[in-house]
Amino acid sequence: MSRHIACLTFDFDAMSGMIARGLTTPTPISRGEFGVIGVRRILALLAKYGLKASFFVPGVVIGTYPKAVEDILAAGHEIGNHGWTHVPPANMSREEEERGLVRANELINQFTGSNPAGYRSPSWDLSVHTVDLLLKNGFLYESSLMGDDHMPHQVRQGDKVELEEAMVFGAETPLIEMPISWSLDDFVHFEFLRTQTSLMQGLMASNAVLQNWTDDFEYMTRACDWGVLTYTCHPYVIGRGHRMMMLERLISALLERGAVFLTMREAAEEYRRLRETKSKI
Repeated sequence: MSRHIACLTFDFDAMSGMIARGLTTPTPISRGEFGVIGVRRILALLAKYGLKASFFVPGVVIGTYPKAVEDILAAGHEIGNHGWTHVPPANMSREEEERGLVRANELINQFTGSNPAGYRSPSWDLSVHTVDLLLKNGFLYESSLMGDDHMPHQVRQGDKVELEEAMVFGAETPLIEMPISWSLDDFVHFEFLRTQTSLMQGLMASNAVLQNWTDDFEYMTRACDWGVLTYTCHPYVIGRGHRMMMLERLISALLERGAVFLTMREAAEEYRRLRETKSKI
């Protein structure tokens, strides 16, 4: 029997991504503040369709908006580790990265009673230490890599990457990768962001993005009998009115195509069971 899973995931960054970029004046901070409004709208939409989703929240945001996190949990959604700040792990020392990872775990544990099963790195940029730290801290899955589109797989450790030599791949680990893609991320399509050194124009029409997102799921149903497609949204991005309408149209379109909506943890656990029983996936 075919089974095609859609994971709706939300990176509740609020203003932490702006702060990590050095954008701390009132206007960029206010952009992040809109994330709380976005969370309320997202929770209402998910409740309307009876769906569960996964929220990845930096520790500083949990501390800033504990009530929003409590609302997410009360609705039955998953909370994943998204670091302590929104600084990418690749820009940290091993000690800084581990300190933030553990600190975020401890805070999430205070809210949920257990450590999170999943991790997603800020800006999707792992360090050479990240996999080792995730294994050390008992994570089931991580979701920051792009080596596949709709098939979970085991994360490698110990790749050798040199400019003038062939790539040498490391060994597989027990850590499950739930792959993502910039093309299935709302931020790059919709946000206008200007810094002193760069300009992201964004502001695309939502219907064009919706077509891409729906077609990717349609392709998965044609290409494999079992798969997981992960959509990544940010409450302060997707929470704008016309984009919320797009998100609802996406949910409807996927339901029409037989989508099974799961949290990332549920999808990772299903993949692990299938792999352990050597089922065909």
